[in-house]
Amino acid sequence: MLRIGLTGGIASGKSTVADLFAELGVAIVDTDVIAREIVAPGQPALDEIQDVFGKAVIAEDGSLDRRELRKIVFADESQRARLESILHPRIRDAAFEQAEQASGPYVVIVVPLMFESPMRHAMDRILVVDCDQETQLRRLRERDNESEEQARRIIAAQSSRKDRLSIADDIISNDGDLDSIRDAVSAMHRFYLDIASNSP
Repeated sequence: MLRIGLTGGIASGKSTVADLFAELGVAIVDTDVIAREIVAPGQPALDEIQDVFGKAVIAEDGSLDRRELRKIVFADESQRARLESILHPRIRDAAFEQAEQASGPYVVIVVPLMFESPMRHAMDRILVVDCDQETQLRRLRERDNESEEQARRIIAAQSSRKDRLSIADDIISNDGDLDSIRDAVSAMHRFYLDIASNSP
């Protein structure tokens, strides 16, 4: 089965694009969803995060306090690397297991940090959802109620727009309205079906 890696900067519209592919009947494996599942209360990854970062990152109900953890890891590169060493192997294994179980001519695997991830080498094609940084900043502040300073820090901690585009086989621009994105996804869907049907 053809593996399409879907990526883009934070608040670029990856989820919207993934949802539109899903509406067309395409199997979606979302590493963000997997990342939330593996840090649920009772999961080994959450216990390990608490051991490394302390009780301050655990909310009163026993769940992960994402905002607190985010403050720590986006302020210190070494702390972010520690978190990634806990999460990334688990996310990768779960994602590929789900992809193996999917049906259809191709599967879309959503990986927000594709440029930095070794998972990119396991993809047949990489689709980047792109938008300009000011749009990204505005969406991030509206969505997560972040301060401008924190939003800029989060964006700066990710790979640059130039880096993301450098690994793209395909690009969907998300500076327009929903209809434009829907049309772009439909065109890409036909393109991927064609590639899958001609694959050996």
